Amino acid sequence: MEKQIQTDSGIQIAPVYTQEVPMHELPGEFPFTRGIHASMYRDKLWTMRQYAGFSTAEASNERYHYLLSQGVMGLSVAFDLPTQIGYDSDHPMSEGEVGKVGVAIDSLEDMERLFKGIELEKISTSMTINATGFILLALYIALAKKQGADLKKISGTIQNDILKEYAARGTFIYPPKPSMRIITDIFDYCSREVPKWNTISISGYHIREAGANAVQELAFTLSNGKAYLKAALEKGLDINVFAKRLSFFFNAHNHLFEEVAKFRAARRMWAKITTELGATDPKAQMLRFHTQTGGSTLTAQQPLNNIVRVAIQTMAATLGGTQSLHTNGYDEALSLPTEEAARIALRTQQIVGYESGIPDTVDPLAGSFYVEALTNEVESKAWELIQKIDAMGGAVSAIEQGFIQDEIAKSAYRYQKDIESGEKIIVGVNKFTSTDNNPPEVFRIDDSIRKVQSGRLADLRARRNNEAVNALLARIRAAAHTTENLMPIVVEAVENLATLGEIADALRAEWGEYH
Repeated sequence: MEKQIQTDSGIQIAPVYTQEVPMHELPGEFPFTRGIHASMYRDKLWTMRQYAGFSTAEASNERYHYLLSQGVMGLSVAFDLPTQIGYDSDHPMSEGEVGKVGVAIDSLEDMERLFKGIELEKISTSMTINATGFILLALYIALAKKQGADLKKISGTIQNDILKEYAARGTFIYPPKPSMRIITDIFDYCSREVPKWNTISISGYHIREAGANAVQELAFTLSNGKAYLKAALEKGLDINVFAKRLSFFFNAHNHLFEEVAKFRAARRMWAKITTELGATDPKAQMLRFHTQTGGSTLTAQQPLNNIVRVAIQTMAATLGGTQSLHTNGYDEALSLPTEEAARIALRTQQIVGYESGIPDTVDPLAGSFYVEALTNEVESKAWELIQKIDAMGGAVSAIEQGFIQDEIAKSAYRYQKDIESGEKIIVGVNKFTSTDNNPPEVFRIDDSIRKVQSGRLADLRARRNNEAVNALLARIRAAAHTTENLMPIVVEAVENLATLGEIADALRAEWGEYH
């Protein structure tokens, strides 16, 4: 009997592919299967980012300057857990978490420390932040204004994808409906004030990290994207304006060909979704995306093997046509990356960019019998899932009913069972193991950071104009019950040194927390 091989998404792989799919599509043209630019990397490589942030703003600033000196083209900021869920560093809930998985940002003064010596007008910054994304964006805008920057030239991205938080990641604060209101306020505000800013990065990355397979990552991410489009349309926004500033964030795993097929299918599917909802401008139909290599694929056992995994994933992302890329450090299953691990991760991108030949032609795997068939198969299976979600009333309803969460959990369980049974081989984990387990040097964060941040907060509250701050927090609470755009008030509040936790709490008091 012939051996059956399939991907983690359940797609059967034939022994050989012999019938070429007709190739009429050109890169840079609808539906963008082959890429969003006619020349792709022949003219300009993808933006090489390194996701970094830890400890205090000063420590992260030092790492940013180091990465920029090593050839990073754009910054990517990681925030600590209290910042992500709207608590100041001195809040009781912040204990043990300050500066641990990212940088602690409590106020505009922390933001100034974070970007000291970096001109915001000249750099593109991506911020992985969701529930408090509106506050971090306000802080960034306030700092840009302080630097004298032209806001029309400020470029970057906030993740701002709250639906995947309910489905996969958990760093939400408010219930879904008011959270969606914040997102459409950001769309509206940025289209007028910071038109080059990507107002949302619709994230499949965390869906995949939670255990989804490639097809689920694609289907659930595009369903969330569709929900954001509809919410903005209901608010009366022009899809040909706001859809141009939507971007996506995908994961890259080890199955090189399935990942390439996923990226190609994603562009084609999004072009169809936006067109069906009324987009006529090609730039509003394009799916632009950032990729990060798969954190959940990295192993604590034999960590140097992760360098090879990251290299494969880098090739998948670039062969698939990503616009920007972050590569993980080989030690990230053990700790935040050391400086050496971050440098090797960046060098991996640079070697692929300058030595591999991948950028020399557009969509290098196009026309491969295998890749074209796999692209169609991934797309077909993803549409099936999207149709199920649409039948439930869309992504918000599917999340409220627990459908997306259940599908991810089932996929994660199957994957783990396959590893435990040995059906799926992970080198160094369930095969080719070694008793020589000398762990590499790991990066450690000192717990004293919370004291430093708490001291700064006490000092800030003692010298700011508390009467002005309280009046602005009252305005935010009042605006929570109207259709007034929250962003201008939040920008004014952070300029007056209101803290992130105070602003988040003002809306907690009005909207409550989601459980």
